[in-house]
Amino acid sequence: MATDFDAFPDPPADAARNGGDTIVLAGGCFWCTEAVYRQLDGVISVRPGYAGGTAATANYEDVCTGTTGHAEAIEIVFDPARVQLGEILRIFFAIAHDPTQLNRQGADVGTQYRSAIFYASEAQRQIAADYVARIDAARVFDAPIVTTLEPLTQFFVAEAYHHDYAARNPWQAYVRAVVAPKVEKLRLTHGDRLKEPG
Repeated sequence: MATDFDAFPDPPADAARNGGDTIVLAGGCFWCTEAVYRQLDGVISVRPGYAGGTAATANYEDVCTGTTGHAEAIEIVFDPARVQLGEILRIFFAIAHDPTQLNRQGADVGTQYRSAIFYASEAQRQIAADYVARIDAARVFDAPIVTTLEPLTQFFVAEAYHHDYAARNPWQAYVRAVVAPKVEKLRLTHGDRLKEPG
């Protein structure tokens, strides 16, 4: 995975105008992606959940089988005046996960860990597609980006114990090994754009 945040191109200029104020992203375990975006100033809320499947199997036990069509995802509500969709996508590709891994993130394997952007409008789909094309043109990664662009039909909020999991379990082995390095990378690249502690 590319490690230099500065190697990632600027997002499309129209992201500020047309990005809306909510986006659903899937990039492996939702504990990781939630922890990254909770730090960012301008993000109003982040909820872990499931996207891409039906209500009948939108629960952790079923989703973990990898047979439901869901992806572990996060719903990000943000203030476009403080952080724009383009920057949220840049963090998604550069920090929050590895978009070159097909149906997995590290040791987490299965379609529920796929890299996906669940778009709520044609404008969001176009912004995401344009940014993937910019990253490809910049040759940031040695492997192709496998992120899918999928229409958002419904977002199912995850069980309460998943919410803010990393912050509540900082000494858990997975959090220390997988989540913490991503949060630290965000702090290094966006130190002046993080929420005030507390």
